[in-house]
Amino acid sequence: MQKKAKLRYNEYYDMQKAFDELYQQSKNGNNFYKLLEIIGSEQNICLAYRNLKTNSGSKTAGTDGKTIEDIKGLSDREVIETVRKQLADYHPQSVRRVFIPKPGSDKKRPLGIPCIWDRLIQQCILQVLEPICEPKFHNHSYGFRQNRDAHHAVSRVVSMVNMYKHYYCVDVDIKGFFDNVNHGKLLKQIWTLGIRDKRLLCIISKILKSEIEGEGIPDKGTPQGGLISPLLSLIVLNELDWWVSSQWETFTPNGVKKGNMKGSKGWLSYARKYTNLKDGYVVRYADDFKIMCRNYTDAQRY
Repeated sequence: MQKKAKLRYNEYYDMQKAFDELYQQSKNGNNFYKLLEIIGSEQNICLAYRNLKTNSGSKTAGTDGKTIEDIKGLSDREVIETVRKQLADYHPQSVRRVFIPKPGSDKKRPLGIPCIWDRLIQQCILQVLEPICEPKFHNHSYGFRQNRDAHHAVSRVVSMVNMYKHYYCVDVDIKGFFDNVNHGKLLKQIWTLGIRDKRLLCIISKILKSEIEGEGIPDKGTPQGGLISPLLSLIVLNELDWWVSSQWETFTPNGVKKGNMKGSKGWLSYARKYTNLKDGYVVRYADDFKIMCRNYTDAQRY
């Protein structure tokens, strides 16, 4: 007997079509004004609840001492109504601060663990924002994105060395990135991506300013540990990806039509010989990124 194919959660809750439409609209440059209706839909909340249950972190308690086990006793209708009520007038609870060992270092990494209901709210938002943001991200950003991981980043670097002879690498590590994100600038970047639902932006602002137990209300940073934090960090660094890329990889010369010299060997040879452009390709994973260069001079200029 042939084993029945297992449906993906998105398809099971009939959300895949909605996510595909959001992705396509974003790719077409559309703006989005009524996202909270999708976020608070019955199907999206049920999908978020299912995804949260499969997350091992759901068994870790926040400042209220509750875990996913405290929600499992509720009916689907009770979960949906609770989430909708919170979205209508959102006030996140305080975030529990914990410190975990940093790999390869004696230092410890600070994590912020939201309460379980706040995590469910963040998962609802994350599911809707991801397909909107995804087509706007740079192709060679590999961290915190679906169907991408560190292996893809390493493969890209290896290809740049072996196939394209970019032997010089500018190694960049943004010190304390997660702790120093400017909230106002981040909200403007979200707006620039086409997310224009002011009610949703207000909720995200409240998430960013969630009180950290024992530390108070932060005026900057995105606490590592929140479900939406990785996506917010991608949005912050997206501008940097495209700026580095615009220095060479996606540079469009004046007077040259797309598809003419752009991207061809003739254009690259011309650019190296007659322009002041820096030959470099960005490869990023989370807040660590490399710029692969053809020679030492270009690497120094970056």
